Amino acid sequence: MHQIATLGLTALELGWVQAVRVTPETCAQIASTAKELGITISVHAPYFINLNASEEEWPKSRQRLMDAAYYGYLAGATDIVFHPGSYFGESSVQVMKKVIARLTGCVEELQARQIQVTLRPETMGKSAMIGSLEDVLIMSREVPQVQPCLDFAHLHARAGDGSMNSYEEWIGVLNDYAKALGEEALQRLHIHLSGIEYSTKGERNHLPIQESDFNVHALFTALRDRGCAGRILCESPNLETDALWMQQTWDDLATKK
Repeated sequence: MHQIATLGLTALELGWVQAVRVTPETCAQIASTAKELGITISVHAPYFINLNASEEEWPKSRQRLMDAAYYGYLAGATDIVFHPGSYFGESSVQVMKKVIARLTGCVEELQARQIQVTLRPETMGKSAMIGSLEDVLIMSREVPQVQPCLDFAHLHARAGDGSMNSYEEWIGVLNDYAKALGEEALQRLHIHLSGIEYSTKGERNHLPIQESDFNVHALFTALRDRGCAGRILCESPNLETDALWMQQTWDDLATKK
């Protein structure tokens, strides 16, 4: 974390993507160091969470999400990002009732335990996965303490045809976001960003930003013009270099208003 501060970066996402294996004591150290250095903390929960899991498998998925929220809160995290799961061949309309009911139950437990974090279902890069822009907006509109994690590279890859990569398209996304959740929600964005390789079926893997066709300048200009604020987390394989490049690119654009 000291390296992050030395680089002049101000946010860190703890990648607890395989499992939550951390003690309360370690969490307290993370929270203390982050506060001292002025670094905001979020958590990426384990990949093995599925809001559309079978009745037999759901308790395991639920526990992974709740563990990420509890220990993340102890570590000073404000936001818990997670992958919402798979449609398993069903339509979004078919699965959303179950998804919302299960997510509501998780939030009710968090509130009862006074765990003050925002759960953030992530936009996903494959059309077979729960996580379209519409999906995460519905979840956030229907369930308190839930807001999207906007992975713009995933939205680009999910289309599978090179679209979702222009200024006009990103303005449209941000307008839809504000229409669904209110203009003030644009001040609390939680963004994942990287380069990305994709096929007609969607995401294949993340790439360094400048090895991808992703138009970062178009996205950042749209974010600037809509007056957005929040947090951008770099998910490039080249983390430090690309995080610094994104910060410099944003700073350069911001001075051109």
